[in-house]
Amino acid sequence: MAFSLKSFRLLGDPARVRLLLLLEQEELSVAELQEILARGQSQISTHLSQLKQAGLVEDRREGKNIFYRLHSAGMSDVMNVLRQAVADIPEAEQDRAALKLVIGKRRDKMRSYFDSLAGKFGRTYLPGRSWEGLAELLLRLMPPMVIADLGAGEGTFSQLLALRAKHVIAIDSSEKMVEFGQTLAQTHGLKNLEFRLGDLEMLPLAEGAVDLAFFSQSLHHAIHPVKAVEEAFRIVRPGGRIVILDLLRHQFEEAREMYADVWLGFTELELRNFLKKSGFRNVQTTIVHRETEPPHFATVSAVAEKVA
Repeated sequence: MAFSLKSFRLLGDPARVRLLLLLEQEELSVAELQEILARGQSQISTHLSQLKQAGLVEDRREGKNIFYRLHSAGMSDVMNVLRQAVADIPEAEQDRAALKLVIGKRRDKMRSYFDSLAGKFGRTYLPGRSWEGLAELLLRLMPPMVIADLGAGEGTFSQLLALRAKHVIAIDSSEKMVEFGQTLAQTHGLKNLEFRLGDLEMLPLAEGAVDLAFFSQSLHHAIHPVKAVEEAFRIVRPGGRIVILDLLRHQFEEAREMYADVWLGFTELELRNFLKKSGFRNVQTTIVHRETEPPHFATVSAVAEKVA
């Protein structure tokens, strides 16, 4: 395959090299590439369009999806050169790990099945059926535990946890939130719910004090999220767990001003890396919800264990 000067210039961009290295391993959709690279759809589509025009990649349509792959012929010499450049691309190893995660999701037929059901839940009105009712029921089935609700705010979810938990410790860095939450707990007679003032990266709890550490849309407010997860590991007893609910990585920069967000969410791979680096094992992640209205926030969950 003959390449023009324009084609060689395209290969000077690390982002396009990362795309080619991924497409060498697997045929992927734009959505999957977004998930792996944590880039916007328009940026990835532009790169793919340029690579296609240069004859480096080709595509095929399957239903509503378009899948991209390396051009079927004449790419071996080019890829040999690009593989030698991998050492100069620090994201390459992370890309391989993220690709493995994406391919694993494809193979998870059961998850796909329940995802399809979840998309229908709530679209049709049925008296008495709600996510709130289901959540409260499941919480009541939870075994009695000592739970730390980290970044609890005024403690809305802490109160639900306290309905079944042995003891709930709600921690927040806002003095007013803590005061309000404590008053609310006393008003509702929740003697097993207490509030403490503290930082996510320096928790006012002893080592191994809780059975479950829970972050609900709070980790993206931590200055150093990996330190917050390391603190969670410290306070969880051996055999205990951590649960994280947070925003999936997004590009809505206004969130920094509107919601005081420090981080624009996290990818599944980032959460997995935080948890594994901190010492947690048996890590599971999944995207549990996607909003239909702009800016289309999505929620990602991560669950892991502190192995005894």
